[in-house]
Amino acid sequence: MDNEPPKAPSVDKFQLVPEFLKVRGLVKQHLDSFNYFVRTDIKKIVRANDRIQASRHPHLYLRFVDVRVGEPSLITDGSVETISPQTCRLSDTTYAAPIYVDIEYTQGSPDNLIKLPKRNLIIGRLPIMLRSCCCVLYKRDEAELAKLGECPLDPGGYFVIKGTEKVIF
Repeated sequence: MDNEPPKAPSVDKFQLVPEFLKVRGLVKQHLDSFNYFVRTDIKKIVRANDRIQASRHPHLYLRFVDVRVGEPSLITDGSVETISPQTCRLSDTTYAAPIYVDIEYTQGSPDNLIKLPKRNLIIGRLPIMLRSCCCVLYKRDEAELAKLGECPLDPGGYFVIKGTEKVIF
């Protein structure tokens, strides 16, 4: 009994509340910024650079029609597997989602031009911020979070890259 550290009075614990709120506010700002990028900015970036034209044959072009971020997944042996942040931590992988585009392109000669559409082409992968609108943890209750191996008190706002949690300041 003599080796036990003295218990802190409950008053000391309440001094942590302002610090918690500071961190929570910072996390909210990170989440809002990431969500805005995924929902709005990525579309604006693609719209601003939507056409790629051949310099020698201006009738040939490729045009981006739409862009969107899919759900976090891994492609293994040709099959798509939905992933969670915890599986990525345990398997040293990155918690990321595919970036899909719909395009329209032309082929043929100027007098025999054919416009062709292609949908759902993957042009890259985007690391997903935990608890963002693209995350499998988004708007989950405590029981669902526990089932996915996540702490309900974890505010998110960070990434899992090669199994390691990374924060951007």
